[in-house]
This record gives sequence, structure tokens and C-alpha cells, in this order.
Amino acid sequence: MAEKNLDFDAVIDRRNTNCLKYDFAAARGMPEDILPLWVADMDFRVSSYIQEALHSQAEHGIYGYSEAKGDYFAALSAWMEERHGWKVYEKWLVKTPGVVFALAMAIKAFTKEGDGVMIQQPVYYPFSEVIKDNDRKVVNNSLVQNKNGKYEMNLADLEEKIVKEKVKLLFLCNPHNPVGRVWTKEELERLGEICRKYDVIVVSDEIHEDFVYEGKHQVFADIKKEYLDFTITCTSPSKTFNIAGLQVSNIFIANSQLKRKFKKQIDASGYSQINAAGLIACQAAYEKGGEWYEAMLAYIKENLAYIREFLETRLPEVKMIMPEGTYLAWLDFRALKLADSELDDFMIHKAGLWLDGGSIFGDEGKGFQRINAACPKETLKRALTRLEKAVKEKRQ
Repeated sequence: MAEKNLDFDAVIDRRNTNCLKYDFAAARGMPEDILPLWVADMDFRVSSYIQEALHSQAEHGIYGYSEAKGDYFAALSAWMEERHGWKVYEKWLVKTPGVVFALAMAIKAFTKEGDGVMIQQPVYYPFSEVIKDNDRKVVNNSLVQNKNGKYEMNLADLEEKIVKEKVKLLFLCNPHNPVGRVWTKEELERLGEICRKYDVIVVSDEIHEDFVYEGKHQVFADIKKEYLDFTITCTSPSKTFNIAGLQVSNIFIANSQLKRKFKKQIDASGYSQINAAGLIACQAAYEKGGEWYEAMLAYIKENLAYIREFLETRLPEVKMIMPEGTYLAWLDFRALKLADSELDDFMIHKAGLWLDGGSIFGDEGKGFQRINAACPKETLKRALTRLEKAVKEKRQ
């Protein structure tokens, strides 16, 4: 059967479906009529092959304890090798209900209370939250912007803080959310050599690996065989195929000792089998979702280009950090000269938009907002038109 869900222009009403993005505005203190482009899921129907696999499961009528068999790993490993040139082995695999859950397990497995865990802000805010919630210390190696506005790693600061704070665990965001960097092999190798020198375990969050528009996604653990020994690689079909609610992630740990410690923490948490629907959706996605994925990626690339052109021609006060990867755009509002709380208020009450305020990603995000481009172009046009109207009114 052919793929049926390739109409990404279709505006699908997600209200009254218990949708976090659309149904919880009032509960989170937002106006009911706000247009939400914050949380990172898509407003597109999933691949019809995923729908069909889930329909088949639903019709069976029994939803008991389930586990993946060989076909699951075959689909997963084929995707990794064909799309990213990385050969993985089943003995490396640990399945979790999400990447953030895996981050928490890594913290518990490889650090103790009070230890420092390094992150690179501005970065996906659950990184810092899960560190603090587990009574560890956030050690921040801030990203820096060069004269062209492109974000880069400050590796001298990274090495200095690893030594000073006795860091033994680093969270790498690759590709990077929210700034959209697709780290090059050379950048990652320089980081890797520092981590190898000081015995730092790297948890590489590669959930956005399938969204790359410039360059090529480099699996951190695959740069050198030695890196496999100190890396936990976190992947998931949740972003790529819009199935975050089905809660399935695939974590690869080649070092058997690290894997054993990681698994022990999962066992201690009381967690065992993955969501049965998640297993089925993941396998169907990697086996048959390629056509949908390619079409979706092309559509989002057009959306990102549309945002950039709109801002350059109609809203020059707002600068876009053009993402090399992810489906999230990092927008610079500093020219509006608003304090961070004022900017949030402006977006919500003047523009009628619910975006992610930059400061939640760290102090380095002040003056920025993150917008989700994985939506029908009509939704994006509505959002940018609202923003344009609000900025014009502010000019007067």
C-alpha cells in the first residue's frame, strides 16, 4: 500500500484530544485563543503505515505486557546504518520510555549527590531540571556566538570547568536544541578528546539526528572506537515520526559495565516493559516510514526558509538563527529592547503567541524565543502575521 499521509498543508484540529499544546492553555495561565508553537511535536498526521500498525494492534483487543522481537531491532539497526552510517548491535540496546528518563538514569548510575554534571546552555531545559531534581550540580559550559551569530563550543572553558568541578558526566545535545547547530565531526572530536583525557562519560542526546539541512549528522560514539567506551547514545523515533506520546526511546551503550550500571538504575526505578503501542509504532516507522519522513523533512525545510524570508523582509528587528538541524527556530528579539519578562508578556498578550521563552534554556537565552516550524504553512503564516502586527504596533 502507498503512503497516504503526505498532505502536510492540512490543518488538523487537535483541540479536545487531551493535546498538551492545544488543550492546556488556560491550565497553564495562557489566554484561550493563544496560538501555540512551543512544545516540540508536529501538527502533522503520522505515516499511514504507523496508523495501520496501531489499528491492527487495537483490533486485536488484548494489550498486555509486550516486548520487542528480532524484527524490531532489524528495523532500528537498518535505519541507523542507512541514514547515519552507524552499525549498532543488539547487545548495546536498552529501551526506555523517553530520552529525559534516560538522562535521569545516567545521572543516578554515574554520579552521586552533589556531583557536577556539565551542559552547554542555551540548551533543552530538561537537561538542567533533571540534574537539579536529582540533587546534582549544573556545570554550565556556555555556547558562544561568533561575529556571524553562529553558535560554537568554548572548549577552553569546557576543559577548565571539567578539571575545576571534577566533572564526570556531560550531556551533549547533538544536533543542538534550541540553537539548531549540527555539530561537525571536527568539533565533536575536539570535545571527545577532552572527555577521554579526563574520563568524562558523555550522554549524547541525538533525538534530532534525522533533522539535518546543512552538513551531516555525526554520531558522537562513531567518531572513534574509543568513544564507544564512554558514551551513552540516546535516540528515539518520537521527534522524527511524531510519536512522542507513545513513549519509546532506544539507548545504545557499548560498554558492558556502563550498561550494567545504567540498567540497574532502571530496575531500581521499578520500570520494565516499554509501551506496547510504542514498540509497534517504532518498528513500523523505521521499516516503512521513509517516504513520509523525506516528504516531511522537505516541508519543514521550506517552512524554515519561509520564516527567514518573512523576518528579513517584513520584521528586520527580529533575527533568525537559521537552524542547520531540528525543526525549531531560535529567534533573536534583543533589538526590541525588552526585559525577559516583558518579552514573554509581549509574545503572549500582544502577539497572541505561545512560544518557548529563551530564558528557560539558560541565561544565555534571554532575549530569544523558540518557535516550532513543524506545522502547516497556514499556521505558520497566522503566527508570523500576528507577530508582525504586534511589532508594528510597538513601533508606533
